[in-house]
Amino acid sequence: MAKTTQTGIIAFEDGTIFRGRAFGAQATNVGEACFNTSMTGYQEILTDPSYFSQIVTMTAVQIGNYGICPDDVESDGPKVKGFIVHEVSPVSSNWRSNTSIQDYLAAAGIPGIEGVDTRAITKKLRVSGALKACISTESISDEDAVQRAKDFGGLVGVDFVKEVTAKEAYQWDPEALQSTPFTVPGTQLLADAAPTKRYKVAAMDFGAKFSIYRKLQHHGFDVQVFPATTTADEIKAFDPDGVFLSNGPGDPGAVDYAHKTVKELIEHYPTFGICLGHQIITHAIGAKTFKLKFGHRGGNQPVKNLETGKVSITAQNHGFASTREELEKAGAIVTEINLNDNTVEGLRLKDKPVFSVQYHPEAAPGPNDADALFVDFYKLVAANAK
Repeated sequence: MAKTTQTGIIAFEDGTIFRGRAFGAQATNVGEACFNTSMTGYQEILTDPSYFSQIVTMTAVQIGNYGICPDDVESDGPKVKGFIVHEVSPVSSNWRSNTSIQDYLAAAGIPGIEGVDTRAITKKLRVSGALKACISTESISDEDAVQRAKDFGGLVGVDFVKEVTAKEAYQWDPEALQSTPFTVPGTQLLADAAPTKRYKVAAMDFGAKFSIYRKLQHHGFDVQVFPATTTADEIKAFDPDGVFLSNGPGDPGAVDYAHKTVKELIEHYPTFGICLGHQIITHAIGAKTFKLKFGHRGGNQPVKNLETGKVSITAQNHGFASTREELEKAGAIVTEINLNDNTVEGLRLKDKPVFSVQYHPEAAPGPNDADALFVDFYKLVAANAK
């Protein structure tokens, strides 16, 4: 695919401008600028609902070389506001791919820019912290782009969950077509066989990745997905064996309706939370969260389990974190920390079958160090079964 000569712009609220070659859609969007250090998995990043309202810069040098594989997306389409890379591959080479990243973003109305110094953007965000930004592949002046960036409302105090949650309850993959064991000729089975006894789990969708549902299903759960605004009484009427709380975008302090629901649910059901789900548990027990300087986003984040001493390499995507002192005061045990900055990465409650992690154990496309957490959840539900 020939590269376009059309220019694009990424402008930050402090007046910094980068211009490069446009790809994807002809559009102008605003959002919070962030960076991701993953080497692979760009389509999972593009379609992760946790990125809603964000403009993502990839630190990997070339993006797009294996195209877009429809079976690997994490939602019904791209959720980012913009995409910035050093180079878009002109060739998409993968037998599972059905389109290029350029055409995929164009069809979704998402602007992209290549040919910019992504290292400089990453360093800027690490030094300055998260910045409001404007990305455009249309004819727009530098001054206009900077002003649009300044006018963006930001993430703090804003509920973006309602923009990405399911519109109504549904059963995930009722025919179990997406949880069959995956094998490669000449190798052993890459995943344990699904348990024979299955349990019902109510999954609260705050902006969940599809891979989480696939993992839950594979590890012995029949998953019923519920919108984020579902009440505790509605969950109780479903009569689940356990409750799962998903990832999602925005400020965890802004979804007070979820705090209320989860506060009641954890009194009755074994509960597992991931990312935003972890932060909602934090608020549900009376603790607080705070905004990180530039967040954790990538597939190479080291996490230490304080109870076992084990260190795992994890996939992460979050811009907020839980306050350790408040968690401990509220009766939670901090189980894991991030070895880069010592922020909280996991908790469990002393008196209830409830635990959560800040990172993504489903980790599509990897790493898989934390996959055992789904087994832990199965054992927790089994031990507390009615």
